[in-house]
Amino acid sequence: MKRREFIKSGLAAGAAVGLAPTLMSWIPSHNWEGYDFGGGPEVKDRLYQGPFSQYEPEAFYGGGVIQYTTPGKQLINCFGMGMTSYISGDYGSPVVEGQTLEQTIDGLFTFPLATKVYIRPNWRHLQKHPGKLEFDDYWKITMEKAEKYGKRVGFRVMMNNPDIVENALPEFMLEKLKLYKLKGEWKGDPTQPRFQHEHLQPDYSDPYFLECFEELHSLLSEQFNGSPLIEYMDTEMYGFWGEGHTWPYKGNPYKNQVQAEETFLKMFDIQQKCWNKVPLVTNTQPDCAFVGNSALLDKTIRSGNWIRTDSILIENEQIEALSNRPAWTAAVCEAGMTHGGGHNYRIDEDGMPDGDVAMLHVKDVGANYYSLWNHHNINPQYLHDYYDRFPDTLNELSQCIGFRVRPSWIWENESNGRTNLVFGMVNDGISCVPGVLRLTLFNDEGTVNVGGCLDAGFPKTTGVRQAMITLPEGVDWRTSKLKLKAELEVKGQTYPIPFAIAQKLNPDGSLTIEQNVNG
Repeated sequence: MKRREFIKSGLAAGAAVGLAPTLMSWIPSHNWEGYDFGGGPEVKDRLYQGPFSQYEPEAFYGGGVIQYTTPGKQLINCFGMGMTSYISGDYGSPVVEGQTLEQTIDGLFTFPLATKVYIRPNWRHLQKHPGKLEFDDYWKITMEKAEKYGKRVGFRVMMNNPDIVENALPEFMLEKLKLYKLKGEWKGDPTQPRFQHEHLQPDYSDPYFLECFEELHSLLSEQFNGSPLIEYMDTEMYGFWGEGHTWPYKGNPYKNQVQAEETFLKMFDIQQKCWNKVPLVTNTQPDCAFVGNSALLDKTIRSGNWIRTDSILIENEQIEALSNRPAWTAAVCEAGMTHGGGHNYRIDEDGMPDGDVAMLHVKDVGANYYSLWNHHNINPQYLHDYYDRFPDTLNELSQCIGFRVRPSWIWENESNGRTNLVFGMVNDGISCVPGVLRLTLFNDEGTVNVGGCLDAGFPKTTGVRQAMITLPEGVDWRTSKLKLKAELEVKGQTYPIPFAIAQKLNPDGSLTIEQNVNG
């Protein structure tokens, strides 16, 4: 998109009409590194994390190394990260000639590198009448397969979709809502749906619209808030695809920018109230439509939620936000592997396919999630075709996407007649931990169960975060068959995290404490 000139002209127009910043929540552009977003998620049961000096006059819990681990390359399926297979993008139900819908969705679930799936239905695909949900088949099949394969679902409900001729809203809403035509036009191939209509927009501040919006999220959250099937939900934003813009059109349906921002933040509050156990993921789209994107993004970070982008070769400010976000904030990167069509690949002058170009830039921003997506040609065979021909970058990304934590060192020491174990936690992934990591020492008999949490976002992708757990009185780690497990805490929910190590793990992803250092 050529949005830069549009943003500049819009800012000039705003200044001309005398917008009062004191009346708005507009957040001016800023560098994200070092910016004060608050302290992050609450850390309960904080473990002692240093100093660990061991010689007089400052003998603070130093000790000798008893065990080490080294990085593993295994594919990890855990909350907060993953390669994400797209079940639906913008056209709704995937259609593959010669396959049933269930066969196609099953093929997308079983792509070998996919540990998550993503679905982007239009509102009308979930609700046909007031007061109840009526899911289209592709939503229902996706949830059934998610349970079968143990792969969580990320999703967004689109209130506006330029890639279909019909309106994304249910008919019962369209009968009562006034739709507005924006200034400008969108020129292009008239055989494509997005160039066949006027893209009329509702006024989201309309009380009836907000009533329906809250009802939708109340109904959905009754079933899916805190469900083991759900990974995250994209914040439903203004405009095209729910991404926070109506480019290339000018203006918006609101009376003024203040009303636009107030409405946007009210809609976020509704989603935050309904989805208090599920991360909300807000697009980093610049506010070219003047509807409050900057305020929404800021509120997203401060409330412990996550961010995303719908491209990776994109504006400066999106890359700034993604790559310098707070450590505890996950980043979702949507970037197509290819436009699909068998071997119809776009290759640059150096022989690199565009999918690999996208993946390497996803690494640059330290993403938690990457989209296995063929744009408007969703087909499991296209994923396999690409993987068969270009496996290296996909394999490499699958082994570093997100966070990959492990206790690289384990020390022991004694103080006040008690034994302490100190864990030198490292992260071999490309993103920090998107929440709070809890460590627990336990045994199968249940006589030992002690632990606590690291600071939010730790361990980071560089450095070692040391944390100490004191064993119960009389417990000897050499004979008690202790195990160490990790869990991720996000929005009050706890998720098991397997260690990414080359050494043997227990079936539950925990590590048995046993000496492997001699001398």
